[in-house]
Amino acid sequence: MDTINILKLRDNWRLQSSEKINNTGVEISSEIDLSNDWYPAQVPSTVLATLVKNEVYKDPYFGKNMEKIPAKKFKVSWWYCTEFNLSHELANKTCLLGFDGINYKANVWLNGSLIANTKDINGAFRRTRFDISDKVSVGKNILAVEVIPPRPGDFSIGYVDWNQYPPDNNMGIFRNVSLHFNNGVSIDKPFVETKVDLKTLKSAKLNISAELCNHSSDTISGVLKCYCGSISIEKTVLVYGNSTLTEEFTVNDFPELKIINPDLWWPNNLGDPKLYELDLSFEINGEPSDSKNLEFGIREVGDYMNEDGHRGFIINGKNVLIKGAGWTDDLFLQDTEEFIENQIAYVKHMNLNCIRLEGFWGKDHKLYDLCDQNGILIMAGWSCHWEHEQYLGKPIDPKYGGIIEPDEIELMAQSWEDQITWLRYHPSIFTWSVGSDMMPHPDLERKYIESFKKYDTTRPYLNSTGGVGSDQGIITESEIISEISGSSGMKMLGPYAYTPPVYWYTNKHLGGAYGFNTETCPGANVPPLESIKKMIPNDHLWPVDEVWEYHCGLNDFKSLDRIIKAINERFGIATGVDDFAFKAQILNYELMRPMFEAFQVNKSIATGIVQWMLNSAWPRMCWQLYDAYLKPNGAFYAAKKACEPLHLLYHYGDEGIYLVNDHFSDVFNHRAQIKVFDINSKEVFSENIEISCKAESSSHIFNLPDLKDITTTYFLDLRLYDQNNKEVGNNFYWLSTRKDVLDYDFEFEDWPFHTPTKEYADYKELHKLEPVSLKTSYTIQDKSENSEVVFNITNSERHIAFFIDLNISGEKTGQSIVPVFWDDNYFSLLPGETKMIKLSIPKKYLVDDNPMLKISGWNIKYKELKLS
Repeated sequence: MDTINILKLRDNWRLQSSEKINNTGVEISSEIDLSNDWYPAQVPSTVLATLVKNEVYKDPYFGKNMEKIPAKKFKVSWWYCTEFNLSHELANKTCLLGFDGINYKANVWLNGSLIANTKDINGAFRRTRFDISDKVSVGKNILAVEVIPPRPGDFSIGYVDWNQYPPDNNMGIFRNVSLHFNNGVSIDKPFVETKVDLKTLKSAKLNISAELCNHSSDTISGVLKCYCGSISIEKTVLVYGNSTLTEEFTVNDFPELKIINPDLWWPNNLGDPKLYELDLSFEINGEPSDSKNLEFGIREVGDYMNEDGHRGFIINGKNVLIKGAGWTDDLFLQDTEEFIENQIAYVKHMNLNCIRLEGFWGKDHKLYDLCDQNGILIMAGWSCHWEHEQYLGKPIDPKYGGIIEPDEIELMAQSWEDQITWLRYHPSIFTWSVGSDMMPHPDLERKYIESFKKYDTTRPYLNSTGGVGSDQGIITESEIISEISGSSGMKMLGPYAYTPPVYWYTNKHLGGAYGFNTETCPGANVPPLESIKKMIPNDHLWPVDEVWEYHCGLNDFKSLDRIIKAINERFGIATGVDDFAFKAQILNYELMRPMFEAFQVNKSIATGIVQWMLNSAWPRMCWQLYDAYLKPNGAFYAAKKACEPLHLLYHYGDEGIYLVNDHFSDVFNHRAQIKVFDINSKEVFSENIEISCKAESSSHIFNLPDLKDITTTYFLDLRLYDQNNKEVGNNFYWLSTRKDVLDYDFEFEDWPFHTPTKEYADYKELHKLEPVSLKTSYTIQDKSENSEVVFNITNSERHIAFFIDLNISGEKTGQSIVPVFWDDNYFSLLPGETKMIKLSIPKKYLVDDNPMLKISGWNIKYKELKLS
């Protein structure tokens, strides 16, 4: 969202600890030499991020370097100071100083005057604004902000048990500081409510609103103008002095706000996420006082409860299976716009349609804008780290968490209101969650509901991301049922650690494929070897030790023991870090694919799943589909395969073959080809089946026969062909006659965050696969922004080429080129098969770094090919 009268104060800041400053705020903001003793800074930036940028602390993400950063230096306040210049014209306007986010409290001085104190700026998620019209000057102005760090018990930014915590606890000015100029009346909190004709999708009604705030003592008459596409409407408005007025443009008063044949906003893979532009301006005597510009989408969100009491979501009248993953910002909150763009491109590339924000992440609107533009739904809400004593730092209520005192309730109710009015116009946000593991205190929930009634009735709200099954006591001691709003209809029952494929299909009372599982995963996701070497010192690369564990999660998730055991049992004991890293990718793929596929299969009873997590706050070994270096792991391509809107899959529970169709149209006259191969690459079974299926469905099409005398490890190859006999989908599985067996009777000492395994599937016969050499050719096609490389990979030998890894790297740097967009990877080739693989990479890499294709795999003879 933009305004023509805003100046963001981003550059020319200085930073220093209060331990080294003897001057007062009055003195600092009056005249002080900041050239020598202060660190150059930009805003937004946390204190530690600025110190790292100034190389006070070097390479904190490598090894255990972060342990060397003394946390005591961040127990005191730190000063941010900047100078800005104003023209005579701007200095004579109404000037509002705005802070979008300071962690945690602050005192603010401008030109020697105190503007705000810690009562005014208190709380990481408060957005504050101050009229400084009588304090600014023509020419130089000095702004000084003393930031007080969060203390134990404060409702600050947090990472729960995902990773190590930053030593400064993210203290600082972590969101924008801006000057907003107007001629007496500002436009605030613009919003477009859209109502779609859900029967036909052929029309929609818009309701446009905004607050007009008069910052003078005079009554002001003006014209509020609205432009949206070809629509141009206006109304004369009277705003009394020192007051705020909410104005609306409704279809009753302006019939042109009924849009015929609207371009609707749809989630990824279900349609295009079309956006409209809105311009609002307020004119006084023909001169603009203020303006706002934003993009919005025409879409309508609904929800429902299925027969078993599980909540599902509806977009534009269509039930949508939510396929998402959990987002986190960088550990030092230093994500760049390009870095966020690359990540959302990854989300779309993986065929996911949602990210869950446990916490309100982002320095600004960039993340939300990108999700709007790419059709990525957002589940936004508070984090659970305020609900557990060990993370919050003060005693909590076992049912309501840490926000229980009247002053806390007031603070967080206002913080919540600040966030939803800041973000509510984004069509990507489809639900708000006011609780995570627990639910809000009744007094707090009532205040939340008041805010929803006032500011946003367009989305369902969740009192918690848990609820169904909470009586089992897995996450919380108390059942999550609100006395005000009942059960959320969501479930949070794990698992969070190693889980074999069969679990997702057969479990009926925990994290299996039913209902909406708001956070779950099949275990840790160790990154590829190249990334491991970037975070672990050479002398700690093997065996796995405490440095590896430092880059895991916390508490029950600080170890890779469960993953190591699974690799050893399934594929054989790793012989070194290279072997372990590669086997980890096979395991990542094998475990991630069935989790998403099981929810696809169970569309009738499954409504959503959020993989915990999508990304990482810093280089780590667990809970990620790609790592902090943007390097995808095996789970990335498994999720991409599993979430294809039309594909065949294998059901680990009933050994059936299913066809999933996410599209809104039926599928006719397709053909499924099913083949089974033993470990010697001998075809032992083949079947072709003519198939059709309805829209938004999953269909059982075949049961594999009892394959007697098959080798312990064998392969299943699935191909889908359309009515023109063109291959439109494929899926390849490695299976075992020795089945995984889960131990549901295991008794945990603390909390049951996963279901242990008693017996493991056995794939050790994979070591019998003969080495295979692949033939490769390619062509390069230039596109507008990216270059597309089309590879033809051929296995001309008699043995299956198993788990092929294609990697594109720079000849000069030797490092992988990221972001990387393969349309498939970690795939296998049958004897005699050729597969066309497309790669999309930014053009600059073809020019700057002479890319090399590196081909490897389980039984693949290593090969390099220079692209020119």
